[in-house]
Amino acid sequence: MSAVAAPAERLVTLSGVSWETYERLLCDYQDRPGTRFTYNEGDLEIMVLSARHEQPNRILATIVEVVAEEFGIDVSPLGSTTFKRQDLIKGFEPDTGYYIGHAAEMGGRDVDPAVDPPPDLTIEVDVTSRSLNRFPIFAAFGIPEVWRCHEWRVTIYRLEGGRYVEVESSAVLPLLTGALLTRFLEDSRRLRSTAWLRLVRDWARRQR
Repeated sequence: MSAVAAPAERLVTLSGVSWETYERLLCDYQDRPGTRFTYNEGDLEIMVLSARHEQPNRILATIVEVVAEEFGIDVSPLGSTTFKRQDLIKGFEPDTGYYIGHAAEMGGRDVDPAVDPPPDLTIEVDVTSRSLNRFPIFAAFGIPEVWRCHEWRVTIYRLEGGRYVEVESSAVLPLLTGALLTRFLEDSRRLRSTAWLRLVRDWARRQR
């Protein structure tokens, strides 16, 4: 088993990791929510979260919930629930995940990735860049939409033909675009939190 550390992003990547070792690490760290594990066919990435990572993550999650409320769309938040499937030899923990189209059937119960639908939306925050590409993992699970935030810029991707393609607007929360999400993120850095929440809510109400 070889290891390469990336201190700038607080990442450690291991190769040659068995599925049993991955599951044991998940169990050992289940009460330490500041650590994320991504597994892909023997490669394991361990990421320790920082404020630089969590700030845009939480802001985007707030946008989802405020806009969904104002549009009358039910959402079921998953947080960083672990999704793992031994048949795919893959596992991940989203920065934030949501059931939206499947909110009614999936809300309030445990998720079994082997039989249940994947999250309708996953938010992916890259402070710089990850050492393990998570998009093929998301595609293997069939996640239809991913919002990727890199350096406070948001890009929306849709799963088409087994691959993610960049698109202008969201399908799960119509009227939200990558440009608008980026603008909301920028606004959050210059406004007080209450003023920013009013801005997002007022925008949503004007669209109804």
